[in-house]
Amino acid sequence: MELKIGSVVRAKAGRDKDSFFVVTAVEKEYCFIADGKSRKLTKPKRKNTKHISLTNSMIDIKDITDKKLRTQLKEFGCGE
Repeated sequence: MELKIGSVVRAKAGRDKDSFFVVTAVEKEYCFIADGKSRKLTKPKRKNTKHISLTNSMIDIKDITDKKLRTQLKEFGCGE
């Protein structure tokens, strides 16, 4: 599966290890991730794609708020 905007990913390294995020943007070997709590949609974290693992889940992030994002990640069993 390919890394796309809206993909749900799990962090494999760093202080956010084992946390779930949604991809907000993709660059060459980096992506920007947000969870709506510690990393807001307005200020996502830049993460190396080597340090994340892709899940089979997708979230439509068009016109979404941080609160709705937290709720959707929680519904996937990925939340808090």
